[in-house]
Amino acid sequence: MRLDKYLKVSRLIKRRTIAKEVAENERILVNGKPAKPSKELKISDIITIEFGTKIVNVRVLSLDEKTKKDLSSTMYELIDEKKKGEV
Repeated sequence: MRLDKYLKVSRLIKRRTIAKEVAENERILVNGKPAKPSKELKISDIITIEFGTKIVNVRVLSLDEKTKKDLSSTMYELIDEKKKGEV
């Protein structure tokens, strides 16, 4: 699944156009490398998203769009979340 679509479907970012814009501004890393919106994700990839004042790291657990409808499962695992500038 494409990075921009995954971010929208998993609800990490609300809109696909916003996800695309964030990726184009190199504020999203996949496995430590800047990623384009069209980057194909795989299970266990690590996504780092730089929001305004915080940085979020998640691990991809599922690429199945139907997973989001099942409230007991999630498409990603939160690894950590920290404010910019924290070590």
